Amino acid sequence: MKPMIEPLTDSFGRIHDYIRISVTDRCNLRCVYCMPEEGMVFQPHDEIMSYEEIASVLRVLAPMGVSKVRLTGGEPLVRKDLESLVAMISDIEGIQDISLTTNGLLLSSKARLLKEAGLTRINISLDSLHKERYAKITRGGDVRKVLEGIEAAYEVGLDPIKLNMVLMKGFNEDEIRDFVAMTIHRPLHVRFIEYMPIGQASEEWRKTYIPLSHVTDVCHEAGWTIQDDQGPAGNGPSRNMKIQGAAGTFGLIHPVSDHFCDSCNRLRLTADGHIKACLYWSDEYNVRRVAHDPEATASLFRKALGSKPQNHEMALALEKKAQSHTPTNRRMSQIGG
Repeated sequence: MKPMIEPLTDSFGRIHDYIRISVTDRCNLRCVYCMPEEGMVFQPHDEIMSYEEIASVLRVLAPMGVSKVRLTGGEPLVRKDLESLVAMISDIEGIQDISLTTNGLLLSSKARLLKEAGLTRINISLDSLHKERYAKITRGGDVRKVLEGIEAAYEVGLDPIKLNMVLMKGFNEDEIRDFVAMTIHRPLHVRFIEYMPIGQASEEWRKTYIPLSHVTDVCHEAGWTIQDDQGPAGNGPSRNMKIQGAAGTFGLIHPVSDHFCDSCNRLRLTADGHIKACLYWSDEYNVRRVAHDPEATASLFRKALGSKPQNHEMALALEKKAQSHTPTNRRMSQIGG
């Protein structure tokens, strides 16, 4: 085993062992909080990092302590042969965990290939269980295909399976009970996520935001006994709970009202090869230019961490107060979430 180089540590002593990699900015949906319905201009294919470039970067990061990788998008499954990238990553010494965030539409035909290639676990974005409402939120998606994908992931043994629901006032807050109920008889893990003011969502934030305390209120109204739970394995900042006796869990993620920046261990790599040390800020470093040079790649990641702010200050932006950095102008689909 290769000796570990000095770990990736930022100015505030936070060690970074987790990277989220966007493999494409393209998507087969147009969710209302993520993309406009029309007029999207996607990056040309030759500007997107190749699988070989991604693997080269990870071969540099693994000896520096990065052991967890999440593949995101856009929608990662629209990129051809994603399982081949998963296999390449699983062969890198030091990488212990490979996960995927997907909308699930293409998952039923890919779940077994991904599992066999080395994918450990999966997160599926699902904001409604109602056919018509899901189609409205996603501008055309078929929720039945997502449910088929969840079933396929369960059958091939991807574990844990997490369902990410962005809670939106006027859209889906009346489905909280249905989502929590999904965790009672099967080991599914629902995570309710605060609506964030990024990209397409920023202008509508105030009208759509709903506090996550509403989730526990609904559970109490249903007569359920809630208990805190450690939750499934993962790298997320979720506060996990479960209904007493349930097979699965549900969790609350508060990126705006109760940020988890103090314990942030995440780096991000955009589809076009830019390092982002913070989701919300505009600071970026183009690693494609140096991906052929391991020393330069390592140096650039350390430089990116040197500029990482203590916290994202998202709440200050919403209160129109002064911030220390410039917020990103990228859409969430470009950053990779």
